[in-house]
Amino acid sequence: MIDTHPRRLFAVAALAATLAATLAGLTSLLSGSVAIDASDLLAYLDGSLPALETQVLADIRIPRTLAAFVTGAALALAGVLMQVLLRNPLADPYILGLSGGAAVGALVSITLGVGGWWLSGSAFSGALISVALVFGIASRAGGWSTTHLLLTGVVVSAGWGALINLLLATSASTSVQGMLFWLMGDLSQSHVGGPHVALLLLGALLSLRGARTLNVLVRGDLLAASLGVSVPHVRLALFFGASALTAMAVTTAGSIGFVGLVVPHMLRLLGARDHRLLIPFSLLVGGTLLVIADTLARTLLAPQQLPVGVITALIGVPSFIAILRSSPQR
Repeated sequence: MIDTHPRRLFAVAALAATLAATLAGLTSLLSGSVAIDASDLLAYLDGSLPALETQVLADIRIPRTLAAFVTGAALALAGVLMQVLLRNPLADPYILGLSGGAAVGALVSITLGVGGWWLSGSAFSGALISVALVFGIASRAGGWSTTHLLLTGVVVSAGWGALINLLLATSASTSVQGMLFWLMGDLSQSHVGGPHVALLLLGALLSLRGARTLNVLVRGDLLAASLGVSVPHVRLALFFGASALTAMAVTTAGSIGFVGLVVPHMLRLLGARDHRLLIPFSLLVGGTLLVIADTLARTLLAPQQLPVGVITALIGVPSFIAILRSSPQR
């Protein structure tokens, strides 16, 4: 039973979030240079849709909409876990330098003129290297305190940032635009499969199972330890869980900022501080936000596409400021 939120209010909020996610998904499927309406979706399901519209839905819009939702949900959940790990509501999934490692791997791939699985593999390899660096440096620096992790993240991020600038400065002009698009987030070539969805579902289920533990851990390590929580093991699980989700998201869609930072924090400002509420709502709102942003990114200036990270910031910043201004001071 959820004590701090009436069940009726929770049910209404959950229904509203689900409807918003469904509406955003349908809008994404129907929006684009090829006209498709709701009746075409029904025709697609029964196999009577013409070949062109079928190809557009099957090869472009459905995979891209699914990729946007899975990526947004993964970033939001990673943000929740990272904020608990660092006990800082302004922490985001990229704070420990993981996106920088993925970016260097991806930019090297673009510089060499290879894409597809090579690009994804290079980005994922860079993310894994960053995770290993942070883990190794933080462990040798004296433990898993918040200070050590944050300092490690600052150092690793600075190193990756220098390499990114070096690659941008020395690359051919024909490659720079693709590099910048990747750095700002790009879903145009993104696809997610069973492993991506399985990782997101596993992360969500394990996080929900440990939601009570997360509620205790945010109040401090000493209190958590006194209540029987194995703090070192939980912190390691949070680190690797958030890292895996972030690596998957960055590999899929590039460095999309803002979602993992603002969605969890905004939901807390709206009252969802209990992780039994915060986790499922973060998944829904994060996925919905990125689907909306991607729809706008490919339709506002069609046929030209905008980086989706720009749209997430343009949507999220004013929304976050409005909620922050209307929330009571604590």
